[in-house]
Parts: sequence; structure tokens; C-alpha cells
Amino acid sequence: MQELKIGRVYRHFKGDYYLVEGVADHSETGETYVIYRKLYGDGGLWLRPMEMFLSPVDREKYPDVQQEYRFQLQEIESRAEH
Repeated sequence: MQELKIGRVYRHFKGDYYLVEGVADHSETGETYVIYRKLYGDGGLWLRPMEMFLSPVDREKYPDVQQEYRFQLQEIESRAEH
């Protein structure tokens, strides 16, 4: 399983991009959730169990998807001149 990096951009296997804002624990179950922001539309916040966020794509359900993980870390280089 991949490691979550807060403050970084991830691509959902269906194509959209999200910024990971942080993590939170459910007060009743103790389950850890990822808090992430859409980088399109209204920029809304979303919440998903960390295990699901970092999981591989279901190849039986989506056999043609090229991406390995449901949300995959993106390496975004700066275009600024140094």
C-alpha cells in the first residue's frame, strides 16, 4: 500500500485531481479518514476512509484503468525559472 502525503496532489483513477488536506480519526470507531479538496468545480472538501483512499483500483470492476491506485500521488514540477 502506498504512503499518504499531506499537502500533495493526488489523481483519482477516473481523472480528477485532489489536494490532501489532512487526516482525522472517527470518534466512535477510531477509523482514520483522509480529508481532501476537489481541485475543480466548487473546491469542496471530501472525506474517505484512508484504507479506501490508498487502495488499488478494483481490476475486476475497472479492467481498462491504467492507474494502479484509486488515488495516486502526482509529481508536479515547478515551471518557475530559477
